[in-house]
Amino acid sequence: EVVLNEMLLYLIIMQISGSVASVFHCTCPLNIMNPFCLCPAELMENMDKKATWDRFYAENRSRASTFKNFEWFFGFDSVLIQMPCSKVLDMGCGTSALGPSIYRHSPHPVRVTCADISPVAVRLMQEHVQAKAIKPHSASSRLEFVELDCTHLHEHFGPSSVDLIVDKGTMDALLRSKGGKGKAGLVLRQCLKVLRSSGTLLQFSDEDPDARLLWLETEAQEQGVMAAEVGVQEVGELRGVCYYCYQVTPRCIIQQ
Repeated sequence: EVVLNEMLLYLIIMQISGSVASVFHCTCPLNIMNPFCLCPAELMENMDKKATWDRFYAENRSRASTFKNFEWFFGFDSVLIQMPCSKVLDMGCGTSALGPSIYRHSPHPVRVTCADISPVAVRLMQEHVQAKAIKPHSASSRLEFVELDCTHLHEHFGPSSVDLIVDKGTMDALLRSKGGKGKAGLVLRQCLKVLRSSGTLLQFSDEDPDARLLWLETEAQEQGVMAAEVGVQEVGELRGVCYYCYQVTPRCIIQQ
């Protein structure tokens, strides 16, 4: 069997007052694994529930002798954000190494918030970062882990205050769960409110652009007017499944 993390995918994601350069390695795509003892149908129905993720991260940790970062889609070996005082949100961070990697590698000051609905995931990451004594490239950088329901981003972030939001599977989990579709639309609108006008939401998914772009364009409307620019870029293929990066940028709506 091919070892997933041997596949390296190089992708320049976006220019945000400079450049955002990322190096990806494939790890574990959502649609080919069920890493704990829920049956697939039960898992799909309950991915919008906090208890599901508490159980997932607790069981995942209990089976490992040492802590290991868990990546749903792609792990970020390094993300270099060439802009001063970037404010970055890893939305639905789980136990991914993304947030700490940005904090560790960015040569410019960056404020990284890793947010997850599961207090278990948040605690595990806090303990891991403390145990590893991870240090930032820039002494002015900051890293925090917070328990946060992403349908309530406004409770933690002010309007137009975030430069980059990264979503690796959070929206997919909501859209594929039984009662999560309404929540997914709310999350998208929350993202658009807290992003700066120059900011970007990067959404990584295996969903076909024909479906995801239509959904994004439909949900990103305000009073019948598009409140965002939406684009897509293919990241790569793994086991016959294509992965995409959807880019969503807020657009100012002029009131008539």
